[in-house]
Amino acid sequence: MAVYWRDGRLILENYFTGNRIVANALAVSLLDFFNNWHTLSDFQKEFRGYDRGSLVRSVRQLLQRHFLIRRGSSQAKIDSSLQKTWSTWLPGAGMLQFGTRNIRYESNLRAVWRRFQKRAEKVHLPSPVKHYQRCPQIPLPAPEKRGALPETLLARRTWRRFSGHPIRLPDLATLLGLTWGVQRWVKIPGIGRLAFKTSPSAGARHPIEVYVLAVDVESLPRGLYHYAADKHCLELLKHGARPRDVVSLLGNQWWYAPAGALLLMTAVFSRNQWKYHNSTAYRTVMIDAGHVCQTFCLVATWLGLAPFCTMAFDQVLAEKELAIDGVNESLVYAAGVGTRPRGVDWAPWPRTKAWARMTGN
Repeated sequence: MAVYWRDGRLILENYFTGNRIVANALAVSLLDFFNNWHTLSDFQKEFRGYDRGSLVRSVRQLLQRHFLIRRGSSQAKIDSSLQKTWSTWLPGAGMLQFGTRNIRYESNLRAVWRRFQKRAEKVHLPSPVKHYQRCPQIPLPAPEKRGALPETLLARRTWRRFSGHPIRLPDLATLLGLTWGVQRWVKIPGIGRLAFKTSPSAGARHPIEVYVLAVDVESLPRGLYHYAADKHCLELLKHGARPRDVVSLLGNQWWYAPAGALLLMTAVFSRNQWKYHNSTAYRTVMIDAGHVCQTFCLVATWLGLAPFCTMAFDQVLAEKELAIDGVNESLVYAAGVGTRPRGVDWAPWPRTKAWARMTGN
């Protein structure tokens, strides 16, 4: 729970559920008393100087807003799991992880464009570069742009339009193997095995798992899969996958509907929490996700495919589909890939009419 002042009022926020209340001295005292499990009878004895009806109403309101939970309830089990696995990372990392779960995203591109135009009229767009004008400047030789790696780096873009043709299974296998696959194992005496992959990871903990929603992949039945990084295989979790599922999982970003596969990256936090007990280690998980996603985008670009990545996703829906609890394992990033439209070598802007044809709107 977070406590802060806003507009002269004391606010209590349950960042796990997103609920907020304006606090007074009684509310703070009630919550402090219920720091441990107590019965309603215990509570009434402790606060015998207050009106009984008022106390009951206060407890009921706090229960409704999830500031109090009943012993043995599903919420109590989640709270126990949270305290057990996240104790050393609370409250700092918890506010970042759980306080941003239910964000809504605007899918009307025209409305978004107008909003940014209005903002630019009032506040100039910040410069994308920084200079120290009074410092000596030393010119550098031109960077080498020839070769497979420079050409791949220069060609990488976020694609929002696709050909609609299926992805080849060997290409998907290469994407998964070179991005998330275990390349080798290193045994540390007295500790255990560490996995080595193509992307750097803090402490070689590699907390990122990946799930594949295969919508249009040659020779692969549509469905939701988990990629087993050590065995280089897909584990079928659920049959069936539609373009509409991609849109729903990505916060109604309709332009990603024609993609062949959606890749949902989750973090298994215990891997990092085992080694790093300070909440600042939460950053390492997010940075690891960024490392992995850049590798994915570069491999896809090298294969001549059309990759994308996005932080706009319906986290609650996705975690329900993946059957993960959002505490021990949680969605942290999403990416996807499709085939490029013919005759296009630059990532084009999405076409509204194309989505209208697909949905019949």
